[in-house]
Amino acid sequence: MNMLKSELVAASEKNAELKKQMRELTENLRLADQGKDQAQKQVLALGKQQKAGPFGTVKGLRTYPSVIPDESVNPRLAKILEKVAVQGELIVALANSNVKDMLEVWFTNIKRVGIPNYLVIALDEEIDRFCKSKDVPVYKRDPNKAIDSVARSGGNHAVSGLKFRILREFLQLGYSVLLSDVDIVYLQNPFQYLYRDSDVESMTDGHDNMTAYGYNHVFDEPAMGWARYAHTMRMWVFNSGFFYIRPTIPSIELLDRVANRLSKEPNSWDQAVFNEELFFPSHPGYDGLHAARRTMDFYLFLNSKVLFKAVRKDAKLNKIKPVIVHVNYHPDKLPRMKAIVDFYVNGKQDALSPFPDGSDW
Repeated sequence: MNMLKSELVAASEKNAELKKQMRELTENLRLADQGKDQAQKQVLALGKQQKAGPFGTVKGLRTYPSVIPDESVNPRLAKILEKVAVQGELIVALANSNVKDMLEVWFTNIKRVGIPNYLVIALDEEIDRFCKSKDVPVYKRDPNKAIDSVARSGGNHAVSGLKFRILREFLQLGYSVLLSDVDIVYLQNPFQYLYRDSDVESMTDGHDNMTAYGYNHVFDEPAMGWARYAHTMRMWVFNSGFFYIRPTIPSIELLDRVANRLSKEPNSWDQAVFNEELFFPSHPGYDGLHAARRTMDFYLFLNSKVLFKAVRKDAKLNKIKPVIVHVNYHPDKLPRMKAIVDFYVNGKQDALSPFPDGSDW
């Protein structure tokens, strides 16, 4: 009996110790779970640890790896993309009947250039029928009350805001998307000019090397005396109407952030929100997005300010054939699109002459 009592006491003490260890393990698991997302991001970003090489040879990671495709997100869209995409990438445009005429110029020139991998997301029945009648790859989304009311009757900015929510499925399915507004004329195949080394690769609203690629702007405050000059870094925004986005975690987080803000800030401009989320750094009370970015060549991916203010007036520049021209700076989009086709495709040297540099209010 004494031996049994002694064994029982020992077992009780061991049981108490095991309970203590279990509580500690549970607490450790809880803490580990809190940091799980951050740890996963670090593993993805850093991969295998390595030593730094000699001076001048070290290169940081440029982008995250692609996500694992999940066809369960949208099986119907997955089947369409299997047929349309080339090497896992495609051009995507959203359109409703308000932009039907511009859409026709858009896909007519895509066909002329010989780009096979493009898709129109029809936001109403008329565009769905129109694309099918023109043998244009089209995808009509399943009904969604929250989105369809905007899709049917929304203006350019309202419709533009939808793309961030809709694009998410494409990325979840594992496809890289070259998102395109319909006020764009295609003159070459853009896939031949992409670097694919970043999460987001976008055309710029800038008009020269400084505004497009960044510059050191000095702010002068004479009242500060010796410290009157403060250096600031400036660049003009990415254009949210033409950008290439890879299926990575930061890319999907970007879409989520922008879509979430636009749903809560109905008066916000989608392009402003897009750039704020892409560029603002982490600071107290805010965790910035960790995404790799690249600015496209502004003479190849041409905005209409550069075209009408500079390129058309320069004998050397107007001989360069851009990849695309985006009529983003002007409201008279359709006539300018047609004139761009006449100038670059049909060889009419005076096709751009009737238009002013800017626009009438």
